[in-house]
Amino acid sequence: MQRIHVVGGGFAGLTAAVTAAESGALVTLHEAHHTLGGRARTAEGPYLTNEGPHALYCRGPHWTWLKQRGLLGAIASVPPLEGARFRFRRDGVSRRTPPLAMLKLSRRSPREAPIGRDFLGWATDQVGEEGARAAAHYMAVALFHHDPGSLSAAFVQERLRRATALPPEARYPVGGWAQVIDRMAGHAWNLGVRIETTERIDATALAALAQNGPVIVATSLDSARTLLDDPTLAWESGRTALIDLAVRTRRGDAFVVSDLDAPGWIERFTAQDPTLAPAGEQLIQGQIPIAPGTPRADGIARAEHLLDLGFPGWRARTTWRREALATGRTGAVDLPGTTWRDRPAIDRGDGIFLAGDQVAAPGLLSEVSFNSGIEAAVLALKGVERRSGRGLDLKRA
Repeated sequence: MQRIHVVGGGFAGLTAAVTAAESGALVTLHEAHHTLGGRARTAEGPYLTNEGPHALYCRGPHWTWLKQRGLLGAIASVPPLEGARFRFRRDGVSRRTPPLAMLKLSRRSPREAPIGRDFLGWATDQVGEEGARAAAHYMAVALFHHDPGSLSAAFVQERLRRATALPPEARYPVGGWAQVIDRMAGHAWNLGVRIETTERIDATALAALAQNGPVIVATSLDSARTLLDDPTLAWESGRTALIDLAVRTRRGDAFVVSDLDAPGWIERFTAQDPTLAPAGEQLIQGQIPIAPGTPRADGIARAEHLLDLGFPGWRARTTWRREALATGRTGAVDLPGTTWRDRPAIDRGDGIFLAGDQVAAPGLLSEVSFNSGIEAAVLALKGVERRSGRGLDLKRA
């Protein structure tokens, strides 16, 4: 029987590997790093950070899939008291509420928003410019893009509706996303998946793997473009300055500071999961989208202004700090006139399939990785059936 090879051990790759193995296929997972997880990898040490703010949306398809397999583990939600500590930067000052027009817009059905028009123009027609701009900037939480208003109205509105849902959809794996990744890896191992870490696959090795069965490339789109030597593997993504901060605990700190004057988001993650930092300290993570060519320092300076609004005296209280720049690592965004169906196709021909958060699959953030991982595995399984003549349990997939 042919073996399915999965290149990349992040969320997409593990989803694909588990799906294929559950259907009876032989699977090998290849990961260049010494640990699995990709962008869902949680840092080691006293401060359990991910690559930027992470959340798991409970109404998404991967929530049910993980729950059915007992892979969710302990999950935290936002305590009601912390929800009251939401702050918005409006006109340069901290406020407790967003514009009413933004709230009205968030209740509009995504079906009302056109694919072919930019979000800011459409939303301005609906509720006026103030509410439209506030809504566009608020969506930094899920888009990581410096100009959400320029994106497809249908694309942004769907995410606005989910990001403002009550009760909130956002949930947080206790101990960080690595806990979910570890459970997925353990499940894959129990299913017989062969997991090879510290194994970097280049174009030559990929060609050799493809001689023995289907290959699922579950890497970033940039890496896939190089690996497959395919310049068409490109799609719009965000560019964002990241800041991680640990501060000594102070009563009255904000839970979230959302910038409505420009895209930006700061969140105190120990509000829902105190295990992410040592006792007496709070872990804060933020992301400030910046335009191409804008220095990271500009984004960090904006993040510090948000910290000033929500966390008085944070500089004197800081016990640990880290900064980074994420480019093309924050998921796909759709320009006017495009949808997820226009992104690079999962099936690349000749038994090669793509999975990840910038390919042709629906969903919000990590849901794209999940959905593409499932689809890539199903297509790979069908290829194995055709070549080997052996039936697999595709119903499980």
